[in-house]
Amino acid sequence: MADKTVSKHLTNLERQFAATDPVLQKTAKIFQELDQVEFDLGLIDNDETTARKSSWWPIVSTLGGYSPAKSDFINRYLGVQLHTARHKFTVLQYTPQANTVTVPGTALDADHRLPFYQIGREIELVSAGEGGKLNSYLELVTANSAKLKNKLIIDTPVFNPSSETPVTGLLRKHVIGISDLVLVFNDLFEADADLIKDTLNSILTHQDSNKFLFVIDHSELNIDAIKSQEIAASWQRRLAEFGIHTGQFVVLSQTGDTGVFDLRFNNINNDRSYRVLGSLESSIRAIDDVIIPEVEEALTSWKDRCNATTLIVLGFVVMLMLFAEIAVGILELLIDPIIGPAIIIGLILIMTPLHIVVSRVHAKFIINQLHKRQKQLNLPEDLAGLFEKSLNLWRILLPITDPVGKNKKTRKKLNGLIEQSKDLVQALNDQFSHSQQQAEYRNQYDAYAYPEQEDN
Repeated sequence: MADKTVSKHLTNLERQFAATDPVLQKTAKIFQELDQVEFDLGLIDNDETTARKSSWWPIVSTLGGYSPAKSDFINRYLGVQLHTARHKFTVLQYTPQANTVTVPGTALDADHRLPFYQIGREIELVSAGEGGKLNSYLELVTANSAKLKNKLIIDTPVFNPSSETPVTGLLRKHVIGISDLVLVFNDLFEADADLIKDTLNSILTHQDSNKFLFVIDHSELNIDAIKSQEIAASWQRRLAEFGIHTGQFVVLSQTGDTGVFDLRFNNINNDRSYRVLGSLESSIRAIDDVIIPEVEEALTSWKDRCNATTLIVLGFVVMLMLFAEIAVGILELLIDPIIGPAIIIGLILIMTPLHIVVSRVHAKFIINQLHKRQKQLNLPEDLAGLFEKSLNLWRILLPITDPVGKNKKTRKKLNGLIEQSKDLVQALNDQFSHSQQQAEYRNQYDAYAYPEQEDN
């Protein structure tokens, strides 16, 4: 099989992480191997990559109700005054330029490096005609804030009964899924229960991922530590009524202490690495768990239709032969030792190309169905590509419904890639633990070497 060209996207990722993150650099190499497997199966083109399924940026997002608490916090924390559209999903990105620039939503849909890449296709599935109105839902705003360096913040729109649509629900669900940290402001839970139902379900789905930081806004008050703990405990009990039992709580007060946010923001690179590795493993498993079963089902359906059509035609031929027997008597010819086999061979020579033509016609209908199914499953892989690759002559003539690639060789390759991805997760765990140990040793050394600091 031909070797696939390495995607420019992966080449850039390898170069980017070569000096800063060896785990992600190796992750990019495994994505290259996965790309080769999918290319051999006809699932992706030569210039495509499965690495585009997940944004490699660390992503922080915000959820809030109709109060200005969310927007005010972002402006205070970033140290800039942003004027974003409150009804849009706004991606905030760092720029060294002093001036803030707003970029339309179509730029987000077209750039595979950003978190809303090709989101228009998903929007079109839930609301026909809205996929072409991305500028009504999305925007990108650049800001000169050091806290935005090497990360993105997605500010979601406020909840408004008059503006909530299936599209905004889809986008919120998408944002929660791709985020490494989600700041959930307490006024969210003061909105109408039916209005926030889908968002609550998304939070419940991901609540064990440790990505939620629940922000209780009392920035107009001066609250001490004990009172903050009481307020946080009260909100924990309240959110338990919604089924939310995990997540970190922080109370904003006049003191403006952002230590918790700084800590989570500083650790977001680790969160991003785990997310990308999770996306890698999901992509590998999807070939065996989703893609091959879908194409196998399509091949089975196609084979049944082809055989049924051929049998109908054959039945029609047999009926003609029966009428011929009644009319002129050809049975004697069929049992003739020379003419009989010649007639059967001639029938096979006629039915074989007819069966091939019938198979090609039915394949076109199945391919159209697979294109629709691919959109329903939101898969970047071309299911029809694997289907067409499985339509060689022998597969048309013989009762074979297994797709190309459903074999021990491919499974062994995929299992090897899964093991490599698990090794990288372990390496990330070791790297994180080693960093923690270093910090502990450093603290112990400081306490021993500079005991007078404890007295101060």
